[in-house]
Amino acid sequence: MARVFFISPFYLSFFIFLIFSYVAIPILGDEYSYVKQADPKKMGIRKEKLSHFRFYWHDIVSGPNPSSIQVVASPTNSTTAFGLINMIDNPLTIGPKLSSKMVGKAQGLYTSASQEEIGLLMIMNFAFTDGKYNGSTFTVLGRNTVFSKVREMSVIGGSGLFRFAKGYVQVKTYTFNTTTKDATVEYNAYVLHY
Repeated sequence: MARVFFISPFYLSFFIFLIFSYVAIPILGDEYSYVKQADPKKMGIRKEKLSHFRFYWHDIVSGPNPSSIQVVASPTNSTTAFGLINMIDNPLTIGPKLSSKMVGKAQGLYTSASQEEIGLLMIMNFAFTDGKYNGSTFTVLGRNTVFSKVREMSVIGGSGLFRFAKGYVQVKTYTFNTTTKDATVEYNAYVLHY
């Protein structure tokens, strides 16, 4: 006489799950075939180090060759210049005088993003042109309340020697000319990079 095997519903469900899982895995694997593990050593990633950079950022809005130009004006009824957008290609120098050695440029934009106070949204690449950092950049993004004594913004990435960079910058106004609106700002950048 033939034997009848009884399979409990749990085991039957488990068996069906295994069959469909085995069929589904190659399909899902194909979907992610564009992702592969990367070898950090082949990419030049060694030990992470912390570097401190100190330089001066010159925002020149006056004269025949400004480094900062307004591309969107704020409404005339705004006391905080809310809505203003400036594009920048500002010099970065070792000392506070514009005539001191230039080490790079701050390229990007800042916009007045607060209705209650003068608070800027800063989006900049610090593109270095000096020494071993020539051609390397790191990116700064953050809020800059210009009348605060010290402001802090994030370093969110970089290129060249600053690949995978992270960190922060501390910012202090060095000089601000109330007539020309030109500013010199001290930047202390603390950057973790490889």
